[in-house]
Amino acid sequence: MEEGCRPARPADVARIAELNRAVIEELTPMRGGGVWKAREARPEPIEEGLAALLDEPDVRIIVATIDDVVVGYGIVHLEHLRDGSVLGVVDDLFVEDEARQVGLGELMIGDLMAWCEERKCIGMDAMALPGHRASKNFFEESGFTARQLVMHHRFGMEQETAPRPTPAS
Repeated sequence: MEEGCRPARPADVARIAELNRAVIEELTPMRGGGVWKAREARPEPIEEGLAALLDEPDVRIIVATIDDVVVGYGIVHLEHLRDGSVLGVVDDLFVEDEARQVGLGELMIGDLMAWCEERKCIGMDAMALPGHRASKNFFEESGFTARQLVMHHRFGMEQETAPRPTPAS
């Protein structure tokens, strides 16, 4: 069994889109997943969006392979900050469940980190949902630390057990 990682090609777009739909299916039921899906998940048609990203110079898309079969993918983009510095932002990093625990995530994050370092990024950001301990642990083992926590207050059915604050008169 030969594991690897390489830049994505146009022929990989359909498979990456399939994997992206698996990410959405996996994350949506998790805590924070509903808002993530509505706000950050890739919109349909996913294939068109991915195909357009392949030509973007500030984006790197890679695939993870086992015996030349694509089983994962990663996407990072460069964000130009107001002070003139550049930040690498991991948009996607996913390996199929059956292919996890063999080092493909490490190969991909290493590739994305090297690409960002070559572009003089000051650092990299990546997102993990609050209940997704495996993602959090993976990023921490790769040298990431929390830089910012996003706090969220949900309105509606799930919030019925906690009383809503009333405005002071």
